[in-house]
Amino acid sequence: MAGGRARIRVKVLGPVQLEVDGVPVRLTPLTTRLLVRLVAAAGEAVPVRQLRRDVWGLADEPRHLDQRNRNEVQKRVLELRRALAPGQDSVGTQVLCTEQQVTVQGPETAYRLVLRPEELDSARFTAIVGEALLAPPATAAHRLAEALSLVRGRPLAEVNGEGFAVPFVRRLTTLLDTARRELVRAQTDLGRPELALPIAESIVHEHPDDAEAARVLDELRAELRARHGAELLRHRVPLPGQRADVVLVRGDLFDQVDANLVIGFSDTFDTESAEDLVISRESLQSQLVDRLFAGRRRLLDDRLRAGLRTVKAVGTETVRTKPLGRRVRYPVGTTVMVPVDGRRVFATAYSRLGNDLVARSNHADLRLSLENLWASVAVHGLFKPVAVPLIGSGLARITDLDRGQLAALIVDSFIEACRRHPALTPELRIVILPQELARTDLAPVEQRFADLVLGLRAAD
Repeated sequence: MAGGRARIRVKVLGPVQLEVDGVPVRLTPLTTRLLVRLVAAAGEAVPVRQLRRDVWGLADEPRHLDQRNRNEVQKRVLELRRALAPGQDSVGTQVLCTEQQVTVQGPETAYRLVLRPEELDSARFTAIVGEALLAPPATAAHRLAEALSLVRGRPLAEVNGEGFAVPFVRRLTTLLDTARRELVRAQTDLGRPELALPIAESIVHEHPDDAEAARVLDELRAELRARHGAELLRHRVPLPGQRADVVLVRGDLFDQVDANLVIGFSDTFDTESAEDLVISRESLQSQLVDRLFAGRRRLLDDRLRAGLRTVKAVGTETVRTKPLGRRVRYPVGTTVMVPVDGRRVFATAYSRLGNDLVARSNHADLRLSLENLWASVAVHGLFKPVAVPLIGSGLARITDLDRGQLAALIVDSFIEACRRHPALTPELRIVILPQELARTDLAPVEQRFADLVLGLRAAD
């Protein structure tokens, strides 16, 4: 833009990069070194003689012999000015200023790089970290993560170890270490040890003799073991904008007191478990009556009937054809939301209870019931975690899938639902009984997430 200053971005927190108005600028190696040397001066003017020593590696010469070398410096300065302000010579001289310094040998030309804080990533990094160190934990964590996102590698990577760069690099390296340790502290204060852990691990890897860093890492690992001792697997849903996790845990479905529960039913929604004739007393439906309804089966039946009033039945059996149990049949996939003590139980029909009182289901029935389940959770789930058993592994056995494949099917359907319902639930928790774990291969679930991540990368 004529007369105005271009949008400059100089990046030295890693390999040096220069962007002008969003466009990367390629510099010759010598001009890159010149830029780095001026950045390392931290706003101070650098005399031509010093530039010649640091950038070109030339020894001082008598004044009457060094005109040629001064011309080389001026040539690179001109190149850098044109890179910083294309077609704007006057602006270029404001960004890269020429000054005269008085020395015992007479006046000497010097050059000063004048960048605004937002134009130099190391200056932005320093300012953000400084603000974060004075902020409360949530703000500090946000700002420190923002600052660390600017870091792409070693500061001033091209001249690391050279004398003129040492103070600048040391200061930034110390600040980087401080930022990472403070981020660990902030995430820990916020109750997010899982976010603090990888940072703490990298600090210990880089400082193996640091006893304090090792202590912090041990405490984080101990806290996570205590918090997620029952966890078998945890993955973030790999979709843009999603904040939902999929977790597999060893335990009892009814111990998931912070979550809504999913209970599989047959198409008749039977709850009668007396004498194990209609449904088993060991079934989740029977446990639901005992553990959440204190044995009051009629109360659960009343709530199921209330939820089924708007659902059109698909048939009714006669007493002769089905002497025991309920006789009204509903479509497979019907899901009824049952409120219980401030949370929800989602009763979903994924099997057909035959007149011989044997429940039967298949892969397609389960997928349909899961699709309808997630739609109901999206509307009625109160954005709570959802705990689901390994549906299809019980008496209504889906024989064409093993237990690991059933878990993968549940995960697949959930991820597809997340595409349709961005605010579905913060966590899907698949609960596996300890005695069933040895017979459950979790490799299919891990493979699903690996495939999804690869697919997203390929799409990008």
